[in-house]
Amino acid sequence: MNDDQLFQLILLVGFAIIMPIGVYHRLRSRTGEKLDRRQEGWFILVTLRPIGIAGMLGLIAYLINPAWMAWAAMPLPVGLRWTGVGLGLIAGWLVIWTFRNLGKNLTDTVVTRKEHTLVITGPYRWVRHPFYTSGALALLANSLIAANWFLFVTGCVAILLLVIRTRKEEENLIARFGDDYRNYMQRTGRFVPRL
Repeated sequence: MNDDQLFQLILLVGFAIIMPIGVYHRLRSRTGEKLDRRQEGWFILVTLRPIGIAGMLGLIAYLINPAWMAWAAMPLPVGLRWTGVGLGLIAGWLVIWTFRNLGKNLTDTVVTRKEHTLVITGPYRWVRHPFYTSGALALLANSLIAANWFLFVTGCVAILLLVIRTRKEEENLIARFGDDYRNYMQRTGRFVPRL
């Protein structure tokens, strides 16, 4: 087995572990409540999901047959690719921890649910948006492991769009929780812990 096959296998194992956990938590959080995604704004609506889908399709193509993504391959030292594996382990641990603490509050938009609660446990004790942080780490990890600039670029654009969308998400959380959320914002960092 050469290095490329090993890294493909590592990504495949990670994908096979994390995806079912994510699907499980997404299904578990469903309430049947209709969420108005238009609150994200039209720019985010027409860009974020297509970019995310393009990145996911690129990753799936790499997992099935790396030759399909060879046009976007970039030479990286093996040590840097192993750094990606380490980042991927951290990202996987953080996303699972985040899913477990978020529970029924999990949505794919900026809208809060009718029964939404303010979560300040687990990773939320230090960071207001650990799901986005884990996503950024995972995207960086995947692009390093696969040594693929397309995964890196689509990942960076998706994270940038999530950062932009976070402003509206936090406005909604302030509207929902008022001073409790404002005080929480003072104690925590948005994406990384506050020093």
